[in-house]
Amino acid sequence: MPEKQPNAPVVVAVVPARGGSKGVPAKNLAPVAGIPLVGRAVRACLGAAGVTDVLVSTDDPAIEAAARSFGAGAVRRPAAIAGDTATSESAVLHALDAYEADRGRTADVVLLVQCTSPFLTSREIADAVARITSGAADTAFTAAPSHGFLWKEAEDGATGVNHDKAHRPRRQDREPEYLETGAVYAMDAAGFRTHGHRFFGRTALVVTDPARVLEIDDPHDLARAKALAPLLDEPATPTFADVDAVVLDFDGTQTDDRVHLDAEGREFVSAHRGDGLGIAALRRAGLPVLILSTEQNPVVAARARKLKIPVLHGIDRKDLALKEWCEAESIDPARVLYAGNDVNDLPCFHLVGWPVAVGSAHDSVRAAARAVTVTPGGFGAIREIAAWLLGPELNTPTPLPN
Repeated sequence: MPEKQPNAPVVVAVVPARGGSKGVPAKNLAPVAGIPLVGRAVRACLGAAGVTDVLVSTDDPAIEAAARSFGAGAVRRPAAIAGDTATSESAVLHALDAYEADRGRTADVVLLVQCTSPFLTSREIADAVARITSGAADTAFTAAPSHGFLWKEAEDGATGVNHDKAHRPRRQDREPEYLETGAVYAMDAAGFRTHGHRFFGRTALVVTDPARVLEIDDPHDLARAKALAPLLDEPATPTFADVDAVVLDFDGTQTDDRVHLDAEGREFVSAHRGDGLGIAALRRAGLPVLILSTEQNPVVAARARKLKIPVLHGIDRKDLALKEWCEAESIDPARVLYAGNDVNDLPCFHLVGWPVAVGSAHDSVRAAARAVTVTPGGFGAIREIAAWLLGPELNTPTPLPN
């Protein structure tokens, strides 16, 4: 949790995340760019200036575990306020009560942050907080500028809502209106308790980019979010401090996914020397490295012997093998980087904290990845990953003093 500075306002961000969802099953755990929606919301809150505590309100143990893994606290929501008719305000008030009872201090500002807005930024959350802590407003929310002409059906035909249909001013001649995005709401905590809803007193807008506005209500929305994530997310690659182990697929990740055959049907593949250099550097840095492959060709084991790293190949369920390996090595999967290229890598992507797609990966794999290499598989993509962790010269990081 962010540390509270002396005399700084107590700002509690509450992320409601029920387990049930009719439109998208297990919606709040659905990954976008390799991160579950609840994790994306938690990360945005933790990165926002002014936020002192982040709580996820949930009725689901899996969501609670995910929330804690991303650094948030969790409040188990009672059944009375966990149904389809429960309001977000009731979840926020319950979480606020639990926080103040547990911490013995009163919140100054409370935030309602929605998991279903995957492209909410830390800056937008911080701006909403600042509107309240500065005294400029009692409530604030994210909104996107809109110049659209709205209509409604009537008995005598469609009629304009925000315009006279006989007068169509140009866009530049119209004052913008604002669409509520549903992403974040900030409220003076005492005022919220008094009024019981998210809009009271003076309300301020936190204007956001319309291109980033997306609410996930059905599978089509989720598919759009996954497609847009590579364009809208800030580029992010892991550092040495983020990772405790590196697990690598073989075909298409350490090779170019092609197979060469001789007249006797023997298979040959091409590997990149730069990848071998990167793997050797990772080993020197003390990071466990594993090759995990469904391929039964002995070339996989031969390559692993050459690189002096362990290998599990001919594996049907790579995710189960990876989970067992992590348990045997006492490694938290949330701190594993897994590099892959095709759909059989997706179960492993959902298990680890750093799913990475090589540049030539299948579109569905790129969409599920938390980071994507510029380099295609078989042409030095593993060397590129090693450079993320160790720097371009592949130097072993100096341990920080205790």
